[in-house]
Amino acid sequence: MKIRTLKRHINDSFKSLKRNGWMSIAAVSAVTVTLLLVGIFFAMIFNFNKISQDIENDVHVRVMIERGTTSKQKDQLQKKLEKMASVKEVTYSSRKKELNKVVGSYGQSFKMFTGDDNPLYDVYTVSTTKPSQTIKVAKQAKKLKYVYDATYGGNNAKKLFKVMSSVRKWGVGFTLLLLFVAVFLISNTIRITILSRRDEIGIMRLVGATNSYIRWPFLFEGAWVGLLGVIIPIIVIDLGYGWVYRHMALSMASAGYSMLKPGIFLFQLDLTMAVIGIVIGALGSVISMRRFLKI
Repeated sequence: MKIRTLKRHINDSFKSLKRNGWMSIAAVSAVTVTLLLVGIFFAMIFNFNKISQDIENDVHVRVMIERGTTSKQKDQLQKKLEKMASVKEVTYSSRKKELNKVVGSYGQSFKMFTGDDNPLYDVYTVSTTKPSQTIKVAKQAKKLKYVYDATYGGNNAKKLFKVMSSVRKWGVGFTLLLLFVAVFLISNTIRITILSRRDEIGIMRLVGATNSYIRWPFLFEGAWVGLLGVIIPIIVIDLGYGWVYRHMALSMASAGYSMLKPGIFLFQLDLTMAVIGIVIGALGSVISMRRFLKI
């Protein structure tokens, strides 16, 4: 396409937006509402995924060492644990340290269990390369010599991994559904615009204009509609996310979890939404024009 022709198509698309003011506003409104929902859902699902990763990464295998195990035997056990597939790190904690953790969490009354009265075990805390491998590693660790027991959270861990997997799958499905709805709304709105200009398009075809030549201005028009429609969602989501982050980040951090920081995350989200707006706007135009230009 020549530059002169490209400029003409772009100018025609701007003129079309102005000439069909109310229809353009309707199309932009459809994009605005849809992308606002998409943006809010993106912000929620990305942060939920971040929190789920924090939760998953907090799940470890606790390998309790049999009482009477010597230091040399403990070292042998640690080396066997470190050589296991999917094991990332192995950390030792003595019975005394374990008791101090209990005292710190549940109160000073547990200080009565000192020395030989301490019912707790020396423990190796095993971190896995993938949280989903935790259950497998725990079962393998139980079979090792000098191991009294190996725990990983039992059914709670299994439920956690299933829930996180389901949320990710449903999140992707719902996002695709929203984008499909967006394309549907835009294509139908632009189709109404095209129908209102069918006489103009008919004259263009009579004087020899090709389908491609007729289609380009509408393609640009759909892209402008998508770009204009994303402005309000970006402003609303940026301000809203900043407010939520300021009010929730501290309380979540105290629980050991964190939200995505606004800076880079919002820039990436805004850019993604702008691209989606342009693409679905142009795609909506293509779908409408392809149906209309069929003879």
